[in-house]
Amino acid sequence: MKRRINVWSNIDWLTVVLYLFLVFLGWINIYSAVYNEEHQSIFDFSQRYGKQMIWIVAAFVIAILITIIDSNFYSFFAYFLHFVILFLLVVVTLFGTEIHGSRAWLEFGNVRFQPAEFAKITTALALARYLSSHNVSMNRLKTYLWLGAIILVPMAIILLQNDAGSALVFVAFVLVLYRQGLPLGVLLFGVYVVALFILALILEKLFVIFGTVALALIVLWVLNKRFRYVWVAAVIMLASGGLFYGAKQLFDLNIPIYFMILGALVFSSIFYIILSYWYKVPRVMILLLLLFGSIGLTYSVDHVFNNFLETHQQKRINQLLGLESDPLGAGYNVNQSKIAIGSGRLTGKGFLNGTQTKFDFVPEQSTDFIFCTIGEEWGFVGSLVLISLFIMLLLRLLFLAERQRSIFSRIYGYGLISVLLFHFAINIGMTIGLVPVIGIPLPFISYGGSSLWAFTIMLFIFLRLDVSRLKVLR
Repeated sequence: MKRRINVWSNIDWLTVVLYLFLVFLGWINIYSAVYNEEHQSIFDFSQRYGKQMIWIVAAFVIAILITIIDSNFYSFFAYFLHFVILFLLVVVTLFGTEIHGSRAWLEFGNVRFQPAEFAKITTALALARYLSSHNVSMNRLKTYLWLGAIILVPMAIILLQNDAGSALVFVAFVLVLYRQGLPLGVLLFGVYVVALFILALILEKLFVIFGTVALALIVLWVLNKRFRYVWVAAVIMLASGGLFYGAKQLFDLNIPIYFMILGALVFSSIFYIILSYWYKVPRVMILLLLLFGSIGLTYSVDHVFNNFLETHQQKRINQLLGLESDPLGAGYNVNQSKIAIGSGRLTGKGFLNGTQTKFDFVPEQSTDFIFCTIGEEWGFVGSLVLISLFIMLLLRLLFLAERQRSIFSRIYGYGLISVLLFHFAINIGMTIGLVPVIGIPLPFISYGGSSLWAFTIMLFIFLRLDVSRLKVLR
């Protein structure tokens, strides 16, 4: 049974209030970050804070329009909207305006439009539409192929624009898939690949290989609960290694140690496969594929790092991992950001009194590094307030997502949560030196019309879907 509902009386006003608080905090901190004594009015449209006010007013209008549109519109046109944005992504890749090395903007006079920001919305809608369809199961290969197409196609096009930061945001949708039944093992495997990549950059390859072999033996024990399988495998590996080393010494062979270890692993693996077939030891082939895949990844890391990442991206990662020090180059932004945040101490230097801010020590301080303005002028207390507001918003959205009666609405809600969480965690993480600088904005806080509009649209679509849960009485 359906009944008419009043949108404005049933919208979740707590979420709206949190949104308004964040937008207001963003506006006044943009004002502080780029404050100009010759243009003291916060309504000066020639300055970034004046332009941001225009984006904010427009965002409010957009939010109202989204709220009054029937909620069925978003599910019915989900695929169409996704294809439109994909088309715009292709257009901007071919004909867009290049800024800071990324061809990611369409320019119309003085107005710039970044389709990648809106691709997050349509991807969340398309995912929700597909996963809420009938006969979709997370146990089918066909499902993963379609999910891969929905997520990876826009991600790949954005990578072609040389905008790695925006592309990486799409990784966040893995959390949506996990909520819908993606096996935990797949999620852990992704974490394992990332950890292996980092370790292969930091440590000697030989140590990483020994570590993967030890991990394989541990997994073998966890899967089969029989220590006998583990010590037999270890004995075979050690015997094979001793055999290859003895042959090297006996015949004075000039074989690099890496090839000798790889040969010993191959020989012992073949021998163990035969034994496992004879004694019916399960999952051995899968484990060996994982082991040799890990070894292959370990040796391919340098090639990927040196040939697929831009020079500035390599420097930022090396700086973060402590592999090189370049405080006046690749590490300049982060060092100055940490100085600004640290100088704020407990309560900050006061509004408009940040010296790092006023003397432009931190580049991109009104956009990607807006958090250091908050840290310097409002201190630990102000930073804690901002972080608390974000956490409150995320927890509220999580509550709203779980109370949805519509599968489409719940999945879309998790898409929104995943994107907001990724932006929030990575942006603040990069300003304090915990993650590489990848250039993504802080939602509702950073300067920029495309970012503010995209997050506003994404949020209010979900609030409109939440209101519609009251239509169906069960």
